[in-house]
Amino acid sequence: MSALPAVPAEVPVLRLSDGVDAAVEALLGRCGLELQRVPGGAAIPFSYWGETEAGIEGRRVYARADTPVHSVLHEAAHVLCMDGARRAQLARDAGGDFDEENAVCCLQVLLADLLPGVGAARLLADMDRWGYTFRLGSARDWYEREADEARAWLVRHGLVGADGRPTLRSRC
Repeated sequence: MSALPAVPAEVPVLRLSDGVDAAVEALLGRCGLELQRVPGGAAIPFSYWGETEAGIEGRRVYARADTPVHSVLHEAAHVLCMDGARRAQLARDAGGDFDEENAVCCLQVLLADLLPGVGAARLLADMDRWGYTFRLGSARDWYEREADEARAWLVRHGLVGADGRPTLRSRC
């Protein structure tokens, strides 16, 4: 893996309203997911954390224009990483274990690389600004130095191919 470019600290967290909403919607569609837009000021249905955080139900990801892109991709990655039985019952709480959560974080970064104007470096910087916590102190350090098990989990479950790229399929 090559070194990621630095993202200046003053760059604000990227939100759907920053011109990436159509690309995010198209990517989710390629994954068999639906981006369900929520009107500004309305509560986001099925959001685990509330406020601007994305919500999930079945194969739907709910978000407003002010929802951070990292939140949409994280929740989408949860839907993709869970097995079909859990997905069929999904309403707000993705559940899962430690290994799956790490795989979700890794997959959201890989998905960001498929979005023009986003990319892994930007997403990892946004994850740090938002307060994701990793043992090594930053999302980027975790991703570059410690995410091999998460990548292996994704490959084992068919979410990432041998080439390291997302397959855009759900776990069965």
